[in-house]
Amino acid sequence: MDRDALNAEIRAGLEERLGYQFAREETLRAALTHCSATARTGDHNETLEFLGDAVVGLVVSDLLFSAWPDADEGRLSRRRAALVNAHSLALRAEALDLGPCLSMGRGEEKTGGRRKTSILAGAYEAIVGAVYRDGGYLAASDLVVRTFQGEIERPLDEASDDALGDYKTRLQERTQREFRCAPQYTLLRTTGPDHAKDFETRVALSGRVLGTGRGGSKKLAEQLAAREALSLLDEERAAGEGSEPT
Repeated sequence: MDRDALNAEIRAGLEERLGYQFAREETLRAALTHCSATARTGDHNETLEFLGDAVVGLVVSDLLFSAWPDADEGRLSRRRAALVNAHSLALRAEALDLGPCLSMGRGEEKTGGRRKTSILAGAYEAIVGAVYRDGGYLAASDLVVRTFQGEIERPLDEASDDALGDYKTRLQERTQREFRCAPQYTLLRTTGPDHAKDFETRVALSGRVLGTGRGGSKKLAEQLAAREALSLLDEERAAGEGSEPT
């Protein structure tokens, strides 16, 4: 993507996914520019990433405090660490499809930078920081709340230091507990050049498709599919419609 102008279609699609329209295009453009794309100080997204990191931390902390008012500091801190880490933030960047929107140098492009966890996590934080600068705290908070929807209310003790953001493990444990069977993952297709492959994976339970996921690695695609499956099971349980697959 040209760092000096945002394609109107790319911008419209991204703003629709974000649920927010920018008043200042230059703020959005800066958030989508990786430091490898320019040598000019201030033209990349690192300062917005710094700001977004603080906003995400504050919003998630406030959500956890409100959802679990009787929990002690240790349990809240462990859950926040499970939610606000590079792997977790990269998954949210993938869900927003930020990778294709980024501007970066040729070196990063050739080595698959659009799929790197650190770059995607930074891009998510930069986008949050950009929304904060453009529209204020409430707009940024709304974005964080929507992208972390469903995670805050999960039992605090589900989070563990050795399985941060591991949706596959959570799905495995849940399906074994509720249905006495394990999910099966199927790689549907692989597209793109060798340095920037895109994987699409499906997860099913006893033949019933629960979710699909796309990502820059098979592992990430499976994590996103598992996350979608968990959301579906949550919706069915809430509606009282969940039943054991046949």
